[in-house]
Amino acid sequence: MNTPPLKKFKILLIGDDGIDVYQYGTVDRISPEAPVPVFKFSHEEQRAGMAGNVCANLAALDCGVSYLHSETSTKTRLIDTRSKQQIVRIDNDIESKPLELESTDYTLYDAVVISDYNKGTVSYELVETIRKTYMGPIFVDTKKTDVHRFEGCYVKINSLEHSCLTSFCSGLIVTAGSDGARLGGQVYPAPKVEVSDVCGAGDTFLSALTYGYLQTNSIENAIEFANRAASITVQHLGVYAPTLKDME
Repeated sequence: MNTPPLKKFKILLIGDDGIDVYQYGTVDRISPEAPVPVFKFSHEEQRAGMAGNVCANLAALDCGVSYLHSETSTKTRLIDTRSKQQIVRIDNDIESKPLELESTDYTLYDAVVISDYNKGTVSYELVETIRKTYMGPIFVDTKKTDVHRFEGCYVKINSLEHSCLTSFCSGLIVTAGSDGARLGGQVYPAPKVEVSDVCGAGDTFLSALTYGYLQTNSIENAIEFANRAASITVQHLGVYAPTLKDME
């Protein structure tokens, strides 16, 4: 029997945009000026970060993405090439004005994904308006604390963010790294892998959660798929977007 082809989905992505800069080099000595390491620069790489990384992850899963964002923040990481350890991260965060959507045709999209790093692009009112207007599934990754206002959406947060919440919603999915994820009272274990870097794992989880749900119409199957995808990402240094071939 031939396996039916996987569906290709159209996603509306809204969120805070970012660029991840990786500066690689070595540390051979301590500065004579202060008790800090001297970083000898070698080379630099740039990758999409924050909601931009979600966009890259959705594209890697063969989704068509319409990406709406405001200003772009930058995170620069200094990486020691010998140990592959991060020495310091320098954040240049730009506070964005809340995005306003006008005359959006939601019928074009299979799902709406919101990647809210709380840099100003996404307001509570924006999500509430989308929820009232759009009849399809909405997936939210947020650092906001009043998630009851996102009732009706699937809301993905991590354990630390969960501890800061001031309210809850029924579609709350809490990720816990190697301990997997939970929805309600159900725990979904993550594959046991050797972790190189957790950077971008949450973005991968959100993207794979969306794709898995659209393929199966099951949030349980989607969480399992997202756990598998995130376990691939953390085996790479820096952000990494797993492809469908990786998932096989």
